[in-house]
Amino acid sequence: MWAAVLVACGGCYLLKLAGLSVPPAVLAHPVVSRTADLIPVALLAALLTVQVLASGSALVVDARLVGLAVAVVALLLRAPFLVVVFAAALAAALVRAL
Repeated sequence: MWAAVLVACGGCYLLKLAGLSVPPAVLAHPVVSRTADLIPVALLAALLTVQVLASGSALVVDARLVGLAVAVVALLLRAPFLVVVFAAALAAALVRAL
C-alpha cells in the first residue's frame, strides 16, 4: 500500500514539474489560456452533477436537486456565499422533511 502511495506522490510531483517546464510562449497562446481558464469550471460542474444527481450507479432526483436550484437562485440574486450555503441546506432539509 505504501508503495502505491509513494508512486502516486512521485507521479504528482513529476506532473507538477512538467507543468512548470512548459515554455511561456505556449502559455501565452489564446487557445491555451482560454482552455486553462475553463477546465476548473468544467471539472467543478462535473463533480457537482455527480454529487447531486447520482446515488451509486443510479440517477436520482431528490432533495439535493432542490437545494442546488435554491443555491443557483441565491447566486443569481448575488447573495453572500454563506447565505447561499445555508439557503440550499435549508431547502434540501425541508424537502427531505416533507
